[in-house]
Amino acid sequence: MDYLAAMRLFVRTVELGSFSKAAQDRSVKISSVSRAVAAIEADLGVALLNRSTRRLHATEAGQEFFEHAQRILTQVEQARDHLASLNGRPQGLLRINIPGAFGRRHIMPLLPDFLARYPDIRIDATLTDRTVDLIEAGADLAIRIGALVNSTLVAKKLAPHRRILCASPGYLALHPAPTHPSDLAGQSCLRFSLLQPADRWQFRRNGVELGVTVDGPLSANDSEALLDAALAGLGIALLPTWLTASDMNAGRLATLLPDWQASLAPGDRAIWGLYPPKKVVSPKVRAFLDFLDERFGRPAYWDRQMPAEE
Repeated sequence: MDYLAAMRLFVRTVELGSFSKAAQDRSVKISSVSRAVAAIEADLGVALLNRSTRRLHATEAGQEFFEHAQRILTQVEQARDHLASLNGRPQGLLRINIPGAFGRRHIMPLLPDFLARYPDIRIDATLTDRTVDLIEAGADLAIRIGALVNSTLVAKKLAPHRRILCASPGYLALHPAPTHPSDLAGQSCLRFSLLQPADRWQFRRNGVELGVTVDGPLSANDSEALLDAALAGLGIALLPTWLTASDMNAGRLATLLPDWQASLAPGDRAIWGLYPPKKVVSPKVRAFLDFLDERFGRPAYWDRQMPAEE
């Protein structure tokens, strides 16, 4: 028995509460996970898991072994990262968590160049707008957008996160353009329901901060869906510049209230790379973050593509 491999499967089983989820996470058969756990139990002469139809739970002995195994596996990973950092060669599987729309537009298109530069790295990318626990998910790195909550994760700022108020020329041909945030009260506004409250938009100018309650025919939990609705003339949207730059340049969208800084929530300001704290940052994580930092640029390339304000 490969004891370290079996310990990894046992730890993931306890973390996820399921043989099948652990097998899926590690890309192995369910029977392989079950055999690994059974082999450890036979070696130790004690039951490590209570098996039920809904979820697996660690026994008292299993919980103690789980905590020791976690520490051992962390130390092994740190040792590997330390030695890899000495030779400076990024390598291995890089598990990353990325917001859907941003990932499709600004991460996935860069991966061919990244993998060509670092041929010893393989990537397992999960695109989701759900905030994932990196430790539980076994991920090395997450890209997150907006305000950071307090956590033990290490954060690297990759780019500012700017939102603009915008609408299509078709919508503006039928409705007066707002001249002040308070004018939005009478407009058709497209709301992003993933952040709450979805009907409260924030504006700031010359130190003055203003919150405005908005309403309209559509709310959605996906930025690309709101972009499509705005392009179709359904209303005014508050969208990130990384999503709207090409449509602004092409004249398919127009900026509204350009003198005001707009956001969906306080602190909605940056795009971050997050990773678990370690004594030595893995070369593959450092390589990926440095690569994104290089390719995004200062200012970020999508903000450089925005049309100049008149």
